[in-house]
Amino acid sequence: MIITKTRDEVERMARAGALVARAHEALIEALRPGLSTLDLDRIAERIITGAGAVPSFKGYRGFPATLCTSRNHQIVHGIPSADVVLEEGDLISIDCGAIVDGFHGDSATTLIVGGDAATTPEVRDLVARTRDALWRGLEQVRSGNHLGDVGAAVEAVARQHGYGVVREYVGHGIGRSLHEDPAVPNYGVAGRGQTLAYGWVIAVEPMFNLGAARTRLLDDGWTVETADGRWSAHWEHTVAVTPDGPWVLTARSDEPAHAL
Repeated sequence: MIITKTRDEVERMARAGALVARAHEALIEALRPGLSTLDLDRIAERIITGAGAVPSFKGYRGFPATLCTSRNHQIVHGIPSADVVLEEGDLISIDCGAIVDGFHGDSATTLIVGGDAATTPEVRDLVARTRDALWRGLEQVRSGNHLGDVGAAVEAVARQHGYGVVREYVGHGIGRSLHEDPAVPNYGVAGRGQTLAYGWVIAVEPMFNLGAARTRLLDDGWTVETADGRWSAHWEHTVAVTPDGPWVLTARSDEPAHAL
């Protein structure tokens, strides 16, 4: 069942989204070679709890951390660890969520440790194009459009560049629960699927692989990696359907919240 939100509830979700954005901005600023993924987790937890909020992920179905940190060929749900020390040129996908006033915000970014110059054009393009696919999908989150419009817009970017589109893990509705209906695939047919309506709030989150789409779940029960060992990128934003168009509730200061 899709749970629509009132304008007041969307505004409360925007406060959760703003805190997630602030955590991401701090992580982007702090990121450098030599940090462990546990160091990143501690930064995010300090910001979230310091604001009187609660990390969305910690304790969720037994997940042990504030962030999901997935490096290089890991796609999603990597567990932060003091043993995972970042090196120049690594890719790190950072997924962060926070609960403010009973509502969740959820967002992910993929960063290059050491900056663009630290890696290859192939990897830089993967990161940039996956981010572009996210915004192509967000542009379709409008009343009267279909879920297939969102998925088709995301998938078109991947198909243009030959990336594998992860199918087992998708976007989702979000609100008082971290994961609500509907599922929001990163593939689809324009004009098909459920019709979006005012009050919907969803998380759009493309996951593109340099190689094939197939995935593999590790023995820790959480970390998902590419089956062929090729690198992967993951971007995500929480977005509301409003009469004024898409409202990206987790937009950072360098991103538009409304101008789509």
